[in-house]
Amino acid sequence: MRKIALVIAAHPDDEVLGCGGTLAKMARNGFSVHGVIVSEGITSRNDKNSSRLLTNLRRENKKSSKIIKFNSMKLLNYPDNKLYSVDFLQLVQNFENIINRLKPSIIFTHHSGDLNIDHEIVNRAVITASRPLNKDSVKKILTFETPSSSEWKFDEKNYFIPNYFENIEKYLKYKINALKSYKSEMRKFPHPRSIENIKSIAKVRGSTVGYKYAEAFKVIREIKD
Repeated sequence: MRKIALVIAAHPDDEVLGCGGTLAKMARNGFSVHGVIVSEGITSRNDKNSSRLLTNLRRENKKSSKIIKFNSMKLLNYPDNKLYSVDFLQLVQNFENIINRLKPSIIFTHHSGDLNIDHEIVNRAVITASRPLNKDSVKKILTFETPSSSEWKFDEKNYFIPNYFENIEKYLKYKINALKSYKSEMRKFPHPRSIENIKSIAKVRGSTVGYKYAEAFKVIREIKD
């Protein structure tokens, strides 16, 4: 039976920023890779051209997803940076339905201590939706760091401290190219969401465990049969 990976991310580009290299690696090594983007990612900016920007962002997401080689990408279109206004049970049940349909063995999502409120809520809803039940398909849950959110919280009690690393030496190029597709979301250095900084993070995470480039995660749960 084919192995299945699922990433549930708050906004378009979070899925690549957090685990794009790992997902590209998995997609090319026997995994069926699926994505869920929870928020539409635009309307909180109060831009007069939000409709046009939203259409463009969806186009960028589609292009990026092809580079990573997602088998499917679902856009839920909840309000941007307003997930606190969404009924939490509705969010959990939506995630439960997706998990029950796809039956992933591994789920990636946001770190619980991120500054962005949508990230925090998505994390809590994912953990709730994938709670361990009898014969549950989800064997591993990993949370990722999101540049310009994880490091900006400055919260020593819930800072992102990884304990799981994935070597992406051969796959960083896919992550970078996928991020370049998100032209509306990426920024110039020294912004954390710049190509230069993304490469620097990959170098730091790689050197931590003896590789040129890596992505770092925190293991929330791992079940061994």
